[in-house]
Amino acid sequence: MALTIPKESYSGKIYSVQLGSGAKAVTIGGASALPYLAFEGTFPNKPAVALEIMDIAPDDWPETLKKAIGGAASSPVQWAKFCQEHGADVIALRLMGTHPDQMNKSADEGAKVAAEVAAAVDIPLIILGSGHAEKDTQVLQAAAAATRGKNCTIGKAVEENYKTIAAAAMANDHKLIAMSQLDVNLAKQLNILLTQMGFDKERIIMDPMSSALGYGLEYTYSVMERIRLAALLQNDAMMQTPIVCDIGANVWKVKEAMAAEAEMPEWGSLEDRALTWESVTASAMITAGADMLIMRHPGAAVKAKELIAELMG
Repeated sequence: MALTIPKESYSGKIYSVQLGSGAKAVTIGGASALPYLAFEGTFPNKPAVALEIMDIAPDDWPETLKKAIGGAASSPVQWAKFCQEHGADVIALRLMGTHPDQMNKSADEGAKVAAEVAAAVDIPLIILGSGHAEKDTQVLQAAAAATRGKNCTIGKAVEENYKTIAAAAMANDHKLIAMSQLDVNLAKQLNILLTQMGFDKERIIMDPMSSALGYGLEYTYSVMERIRLAALLQNDAMMQTPIVCDIGANVWKVKEAMAAEAEMPEWGSLEDRALTWESVTASAMITAGADMLIMRHPGAAVKAKELIAELMG
């Protein structure tokens, strides 16, 4: 008697979202089944891997990470070109220099850097604020206007500032990252609020907030799993947006990615350990259903892309 593999029937589908324009535009999303269950559905677009750059030299990044980037970090434009040459699908520019506790650069200064980076590369660009909700409203408004016509992705819109940032993205024809804090209901509520103000749900990318390996990764995984179940099995339109996981910022501040070999000799090579920490974190997010990753180490990004190719194959 032949074995019949039971198949789940899905009523929902993840929206496809195009980032950037031209020959190197990237489309994410589109899945019609839970991650990589190809016998139950289709996965027309592979997850994208973005490499992060900053508008200022990242003095607080670990030496292992600085070494991998080299002198490219001295200029945002040079850094963006370096990332494109090293296989990034997308560039993620974080305007950390605008944070009041950093260099407190003006919105115009941040917008100028965003425009220069957008002009220097031909792959899609994500423009991220510094994480200071009040300052980000000014910075991202200016950056969105300065990059009009580039189909960038602006973020992150959070509960405190979503109206202003969404309006800027909408007025300048950009996509939007909406971030909630590891809560399915909060993620849905933010998407509802955005659509109620007129922002197309098909232009939203969800950031459910990521965690690093060993620091709450399983909780992030479970939240993403519940989002996908709601989107696909319950056909919840507010949960059917692609998911981005901003993992680099979390991975490269944990002890395992920073502790010197002299301090923890039993942990082995710091360089191998740190790269592996980001790679393994990425692999978990990919299998949880991430449609895009924001990473920092070019070598870890290569490992993530290898896994994606294997899963998609």
